[in-house]
Amino acid sequence: MSSRITCEVRDTAPVAVVQLAGSLDVGTMRTVHEALDRVLATQPDALVVDLAEVTVQDRLALSVFAAAARRAEEWPAVPVVLCAPPPTAARWLAETSACRVVPVSPDCAEATRMAGAASAPRLRIRLEPAAEACRRAREMVAEACARWNLPDAAGPAALVLSELVGNVVRHAGTPMQVTVTLRRPYLHLAVVDGSRAAARPAAANSRAEGGRGLMLVRELAQRWGSVPAGQGKAVWAMLPAT
Repeated sequence: MSSRITCEVRDTAPVAVVQLAGSLDVGTMRTVHEALDRVLATQPDALVVDLAEVTVQDRLALSVFAAAARRAEEWPAVPVVLCAPPPTAARWLAETSACRVVPVSPDCAEATRMAGAASAPRLRIRLEPAAEACRRAREMVAEACARWNLPDAAGPAALVLSELVGNVVRHAGTPMQVTVTLRRPYLHLAVVDGSRAAARPAAANSRAEGGRGLMLVRELAQRWGSVPAGQGKAVWAMLPAT
């Protein structure tokens, strides 16, 4: 951490609370961005950022929170809430259009309750890089869509998640965590593996289990992407929740 700003993560599972202290400016905003990314990589149900001990030197630096919220919206599909900003920071947040997407609460206890209430329903499973992984991923999607009454999403989501899991089996070859999250208006699918190697399309092969590659993901998903996560990466996709 930069000596001008520190980050403390408080254990309030399932909501992660990050307490910042020090000077936030264009020189320290990257430090904050990296710290929030590390916390998001643990896939909490929600993220609260405590600003009570922060002195904001430049309103431009507040954009780091909008960037974190946009990242969290895609993966791990969790809400981000700011709390207890000092008066000047609170005014700048209200005046900055990029930051209006991030809820702000004057009280950290209330922010934690707010974030927990806004957390999305999700299913998670750990899978080994074995032949049956794609089948188990499809079963997980079917269970999620039945539970959340999403009949139209079940088929496309099963195809997409099967491809994400199949890509790990073929290329990363590591254990993986598979997550299905309902955060309307999207159904979020994510696979976290233990390899930093970029996700890559596979050659089309209709006979292989999950062999159509990431080209199919691009065709079916509203958005998709890949980000570093811990010692590996997360590959995620968003489909309409219908």
